[in-house]
Amino acid sequence: MASLRGSQEAGIGRREHETDVCIVGGGLAGLCAALVAARHGARVALVQERPVLGGNSSSEIRMHICGADRYGALPNLRETGILEELRLENVFRNPQQSNTEWDAVLYGRAISQPGLDLLLNTTCQSAEMEGNRVVSVTGWQMTTNLYHTVRARLFIDCSGDGILAPLTGAAFRMGREGRDEFGESIAPEKPDSKTMGLSCMFMAREYATPQPFVSYPWAYVFEREEDLPYGARDHDWFKWGYWWIELGGDHDSLYDAEALRDELLRVVYGVWDHIKNRGDHGADNWALDWVQFLPGKRESRRYVGDHMFSQRDIEAGGSFDDAVAYGGWTMDDHHPAGFWAVKLGKPATIFHRAPSPYGIPYRSLYAREIENLMFAGRCASCTHAAMSSTRVMGTVASMGQAVGTAAAIAIRDGLSPRQVGQARLRELQQMLLRDDAYIPGLRREPSGINAHASLTASQGDPEPVRDGVSRPVGQVGHYWLARPGDWAAYTFERPARVEEATLVLDSALDQLMPGVSHYPLRAGQLLSVPPVMPKAVRLDGLRSGEWQTLWQTDSNYQRLVRVPVGRELEGIRLTVESTWGAPESRVFSFYIA
Repeated sequence: MASLRGSQEAGIGRREHETDVCIVGGGLAGLCAALVAARHGARVALVQERPVLGGNSSSEIRMHICGADRYGALPNLRETGILEELRLENVFRNPQQSNTEWDAVLYGRAISQPGLDLLLNTTCQSAEMEGNRVVSVTGWQMTTNLYHTVRARLFIDCSGDGILAPLTGAAFRMGREGRDEFGESIAPEKPDSKTMGLSCMFMAREYATPQPFVSYPWAYVFEREEDLPYGARDHDWFKWGYWWIELGGDHDSLYDAEALRDELLRVVYGVWDHIKNRGDHGADNWALDWVQFLPGKRESRRYVGDHMFSQRDIEAGGSFDDAVAYGGWTMDDHHPAGFWAVKLGKPATIFHRAPSPYGIPYRSLYAREIENLMFAGRCASCTHAAMSSTRVMGTVASMGQAVGTAAAIAIRDGLSPRQVGQARLRELQQMLLRDDAYIPGLRREPSGINAHASLTASQGDPEPVRDGVSRPVGQVGHYWLARPGDWAAYTFERPARVEEATLVLDSALDQLMPGVSHYPLRAGQLLSVPPVMPKAVRLDGLRSGEWQTLWQTDSNYQRLVRVPVGRELEGIRLTVESTWGAPESRVFSFYIA
């Protein structure tokens, strides 16, 4: 960081930091925001209260990443951009699906990013204000006994719990809106303070010999299948725990979190006792390997932005002029009673229908009254009903990339977040598309070189590589199909300077790649680099009538590939030399600038 100084006061250290953007919360929303803001030139501090990054996907909670593709059920809708980069890094380095290795992938990306500084184990406790602007936030780092004060020009809250709302006076909501306020049919008739609850999961391991389990006196006892949500239908596979071990929606999901954790553990061990000791569940050789002592939250504070995203917005497809992110998960509204809903004769959740994809507007990602405060994740400006869809991690990562990009523009041009939406919206959307984020209905605009150059290929029609859409949409593929050895080439009427070439390659968006998952494997689930991914790729430049190699690799595993060129050329050619095993691959974009 630009400034770092320490002092000792009665044994308590204090350090101050000066930066451009301060992001509170290192889940997938905050990490994606931090990486992209730093890559676009902003100095970034990422303040994370846990020792690891990734939030609910980290080794502390171990939730798989869901999003608009609905865990692989809807092909070609997986979130790309920064999140896809992280998932591809994971399958390359972590085919064994280790939760700890996923932590390392995220940590490695953060510490390797120039312009990004991490403050781990640091809990945000206070904020300093000047009028309607945030000046600084201060957090306590438990591992060092240091208070860290971060002064910044812009702040982004990705904490999940929206911690900067009460600290800055920003407007927020907690609980469920009444049905009439936003015309939401799935909302309760009257508003209330109820939310979705917290969950504790577990993991089990199979051994070669029987493994007894002696339950604890403080654990619940569940004698019958009917004592559990969904009965025997949904607990016959027990390697990975159950989302329906959930409590707290009828309490305060913030202030009661410790008591709720205690109650959840009583349920977890009671469920395991039921599986092991109360009926034949085929679990004789199984034993608990891990239990989640840090509950995973679904809902708490939600900011009020210039627009409150609602059920009706989702059902209308989110066709906003200022769309910058997207979702597509169903409106998955968990019963406030969670696990105990079974006693009420109610399902633990209702999956209300929603289209996929739907756009999310930029106006729902910055504070209404606080001039320099943005947010992304489950604390975004959504109603309870809409948040039941937007809260999943693939969607919050999409929001995170959007706010991180907007923050970089704001810092560069001296604008507020609202002014970015008013004066730089088109640029923001195009930057997101250039970084391989997806915004439904929008195309990347071609540069002058792309638009006017002649484009040919060794076989097939290469025109889709410059049509501005980098994935199949509906029945339109938007790709050039290449076999090893095939090439596509731009040639120019006269020599032109090429600064950079950008490729968007085939990462098998039509298959399931959840990050780290211990759910039952689905057919075609990707646990290693997709076979269709180009592995050996070469770029040649045409100079004085001869093709000369500009760049090549024989170990590519990323979808988005940027190659600096920085020279005058008569043409440029892409050759796919090999894949990770498939007989052919798809090239979605080949752009030069």
